[in-house]
Amino acid sequence: MAKKGGGAPSAASKISFKARPKKKLAGKPERPLPAPRLKAHYDNVVKAQMKEHCGVKSDLATPRITKVVISMGVGDANENPKKLEALLDDLETITGQRPHVTRSRVSVANFKLREGMPVGARVTLRKNTMYEFLDRMTAIVIPRLRDFRGMSPKSFDRRGNYNFGLQDQIVFPEISADKVSFTHGMNITVCTTARTDEHARELLRLMGFPFRDLPVVIVGQKQEG
Repeated sequence: MAKKGGGAPSAASKISFKARPKKKLAGKPERPLPAPRLKAHYDNVVKAQMKEHCGVKSDLATPRITKVVISMGVGDANENPKKLEALLDDLETITGQRPHVTRSRVSVANFKLREGMPVGARVTLRKNTMYEFLDRMTAIVIPRLRDFRGMSPKSFDRRGNYNFGLQDQIVFPEISADKVSFTHGMNITVCTTARTDEHARELLRLMGFPFRDLPVVIVGQKQEG
């Protein structure tokens, strides 16, 4: 007896992007890995300055970065699955973490969009992975941008989170331009516990973000005074 609601599967159900299994390590390292340079910079330099700047005494009340979200919106992902798969591989190479495929929540007939169709990719970084990514971003990637004049100091959302975008993934040294099949931009959101945009801006500036018209702090360099 045929099941109710049977029929040909939709295009959205045919496309499946599964997370790759994690590789098992051969064994535990003999020595513990050192803390990321940017995390050590926060603990040794930034935390004390932010306490004074915000007028707080508790470590828990001191603003800090909690996570970094990198996302891509791929409008033709359903029609071109190879493009999304290639961008997923590039994001994994950049972040060291397999991205999550984002899918549409509603159906829109005018855009030929059905519920459940893949529309992009997203990866969330925390803890040491987050610090390593931000360190490479501020020290290597941003200086490679063409005609760079500083990051906008106004791209905050009034909740202490900062948003900025990159035009393509080729600016990352991990990506070889000769092997890239599709170039695509991405949006990066840096989430903090700061209660005001002013506190979040000062936190990111001290962490090495080169904001336009603001003094730049070089991580690892001794600060005068």
